[in-house]
Amino acid sequence: MERINALEQITKQLEDELVICNIGFPSRELYHVKDSSKHFYMMGSMGMASSIGLGLAMAQDRKVIVFDGDGSLLMNLGSLVTIYNQSPENMVLVVLDNECYGSTGNQCTYSSTTNLKKVAEGVGFKNTVFYQESSEEIDFTPVLEMEGPVFVHVKVKAGNASVPVIPMEPEEIKERFMGEVQGN
Repeated sequence: MERINALEQITKQLEDELVICNIGFPSRELYHVKDSSKHFYMMGSMGMASSIGLGLAMAQDRKVIVFDGDGSLLMNLGSLVTIYNQSPENMVLVVLDNECYGSTGNQCTYSSTTNLKKVAEGVGFKNTVFYQESSEEIDFTPVLEMEGPVFVHVKVKAGNASVPVIPMEPEEIKERFMGEVQGN
């Protein structure tokens, strides 16, 4: 399954959840399949989607879904420890694992030899879910019903969808998202 298809399948099952999306192509693909003021598209800060999502989950009660990549998570593994120890019940971390740094040139990561689900379990995550690359359909409803923090590992094919850049300035994305969080 391609990352864009995983994003499309999961977002079809979301309603009122706030979404933080990893930099570059994942954000572009999410914007393409389902734009929403509930989505925060990161334009920089590689490796920080999980940390931003944690802060958001701790600051309010709505469910927060974080779409991160294997490369970004490996770049900031300490966020897993912090997420587990803060234990926000309203947070779901979805790692879309394509075994490469997709937005910077498709250089290989170590996720092919590092089982990220087992890493999360080793940190202490009790609710972990794994979807094989060959999965045809992602049923995300059980994940949304779990008490967080939840770690979801989704294997996807390497590569980026051919989608245009997001036609908004970073300030516009931030303001629109802040208005959603504040209920404006």
